[in-house]
Amino acid sequence: MRILLDESLPRDLAGLVVGHEVVTVQAAGWTSVRNGKLLALAASRFDVFLTADKNLEFQQNLATLPIAVVVLHVRSSRIEAIASLIPDLLKLLNHLPPRVLRNVGV
Repeated sequence: MRILLDESLPRDLAGLVVGHEVVTVQAAGWTSVRNGKLLALAASRFDVFLTADKNLEFQQNLATLPIAVVVLHVRSSRIEAIASLIPDLLKLLNHLPPRVLRNVGV
């Protein structure tokens, strides 16, 4: 899958999501773009938007986008705190349809 990694997560996470093409918001040139526009941009090039923004589902109409959203629920954005979620994330990515929001680490 082609995954866009949100600014709310560490860039190092990209290297842990093996078997998938992961691009950071920064590398895509979309730093500081607000969520609505960012999701629209992401939908044109990616299959999944990966974020730690727990409020995203309440702020955006995700059903209108042809992209899946995965929210990682972590206490810290440090890579050490996120690493334990990687097996569940990878398993989810293998069967993730478009137009859904899934939570990992809840």
